[in-house]
Amino acid sequence: MSEGTFGVVGAGAWGTALAQMLAADGSEVRLWAREVEIVEAVNDRHENPLFLSGVSLSPRIRATSDLTWVAEAGPILVVTPAQHMRAVLRNLSQHAQTLILCSKGIEADSHKLMHEVAREEHPGSVIAVLSGPTFAHEVAAGLPTALTLACGDLELARTLAKFVARPGFRPYASDDVAGAEVGGAVKNVLAIACGVVEGKGLGLNARAALISRGFAEMTRFGLAKGARPETLAGLAGLGDLVLTCSSTESRNFSLGKGIGEGARAADLLADRRTVAEGAFTAPVLKRAADQLGVDMPIVAAVNALLSEDASVDEVVGDLLARPLRREGV
Repeated sequence: MSEGTFGVVGAGAWGTALAQMLAADGSEVRLWAREVEIVEAVNDRHENPLFLSGVSLSPRIRATSDLTWVAEAGPILVVTPAQHMRAVLRNLSQHAQTLILCSKGIEADSHKLMHEVAREEHPGSVIAVLSGPTFAHEVAAGLPTALTLACGDLELARTLAKFVARPGFRPYASDDVAGAEVGGAVKNVLAIACGVVEGKGLGLNARAALISRGFAEMTRFGLAKGARPETLAGLAGLGDLVLTCSSTESRNFSLGKGIGEGARAADLLADRRTVAEGAFTAPVLKRAADQLGVDMPIVAAVNALLSEDASVDEVVGDLLARPLRREGV
């Protein structure tokens, strides 16, 4: 790792916010963007009006479209959408020795988590995952944030956590990589469901019940993928779930709210410049759960809404008509 130099691959709202956070102590940050207009805006005007408007960026952030230059930095934070992760990693130089994955999702074709994709594409690199309850604008503003940094080697996770920590940015080390990733992927889908509850006006009781039962689904799936319960009950699981299920600042919650208000999912997705990752994760997660024999009725309901196979009234009715069962299963 090059002391004081970071690479960030992906200049969306979250990638730009992470770059701003890392530059807060004077570190150099090399930010890779696909869009030429973002490279120019960051370098010339120190802003990213497309994805993180209203934030004055540090001059220590230098944007580029050259992945090779980014790969020569210290730890590289990879913040591309989950379905593009493999292609970007394939184009990233093998000189990248430490990759910290910051995207939340499951690869569509393989049903693999992001760290599994990274291990295939960069078998010689250290792979870590950064996940937790975070809104980009708050991180960029330096507001207090706590999250999970997971790596298979716990001591290395602690080292990386210290390296990226800032006064307002507190990463907790873990060696449960699967748990950190499952929480981040599943909560995006559940946030869409909570948005539907808000948009349909079903009340706070319904939202609280959905979060609780959604967390049970997250736990069942996580355990089937080798995650530990304490990780799922921590920042990367329950913490992230609570945040994204309670605010329109969440892209996934906003998508669900629009569906609950009567808009077509296809229209809402076509009109969005930023990615509601849960929309891409929902069908993949349902297929993966079915293959593992994991019951995830809320995920199935969200998938039905996104594919327009059922209306909001139909999926709500089906969920309420499910047989009563003992809590905790």
